[in-house]
Amino acid sequence: MEPFQLTNEKYLIIKHWFEKYGLTCGFTTKNDGYSDKAYTSQNFGFHVGDQQVHVIQNRIALAQELQFPLENWVGAEQTHGVHIEYVQTKDRGKGAKEYDTSFAATDALFTDEKDLLLTMCYADCIPLYFFHPKSQHMAVAHAGWKGTVFEIAKNAIDAFREKGIHPQEVEVVIGPGICRSCYIVDNYVINKVNDCLGEIAPSVYNEIAKGQYQLDLKRCNQLILQKYGVLRDNIHTTEYCTSCHESLFFSHRRDDGKTGRLMSFIGLREEE
Repeated sequence: MEPFQLTNEKYLIIKHWFEKYGLTCGFTTKNDGYSDKAYTSQNFGFHVGDQQVHVIQNRIALAQELQFPLENWVGAEQTHGVHIEYVQTKDRGKGAKEYDTSFAATDALFTDEKDLLLTMCYADCIPLYFFHPKSQHMAVAHAGWKGTVFEIAKNAIDAFREKGIHPQEVEVVIGPGICRSCYIVDNYVINKVNDCLGEIAPSVYNEIAKGQYQLDLKRCNQLILQKYGVLRDNIHTTEYCTSCHESLFFSHRRDDGKTGRLMSFIGLREEE
């Protein structure tokens, strides 16, 4: 079953987490924003060349839609690494209104605090969402090919383990990113995939020309999550592709590198 539901032009929600747990969680589209030119129209990335005023306008508008104040958002300087940062109440606002205050060199955020909205930006890489219903710990990660093969998914699961939470109790959603048909890589990347997944690696790619392969990053992350103890039934993967679904998403590959950034978000508001 498709975990994401398009609620309006601005964003999709993870429907079952929203309805069952009250989570504010989802993924933005490129539509109904204030940016122009290559960033038309709802760009959330400060670092891609868009005017900062437009990015802030887009963020303020989404904050109002989500009823989650921008002052409570947290963002990161993403570097295609595997570092995960534990976010606390005192960190509210980091990276929300300017890039320089973001968590440095961080590609995953983890918290059990209320009234914090964890955010990450994307333009083809895979968003990974994590939630433990009983303790209400949550995380979001940014997994491009580097983050995938160097196992940022494992680092996120390890963060739950450190809190005494078994991976079998963690629920995961794999969000919109580039699909296998649209993502072509070379031998260098495939060798890293083989190193990561071993004998099951060939199930995630196919050779389409000499030294050219279609790679399924979503499936890679699913297998890595299972390798480290997450139950297959607790992993839900979207069919949305940032490259295929041009009317909804920016895509770094499709748009030749000059494009905006989409945003994942997850948070739990304090009950009033």
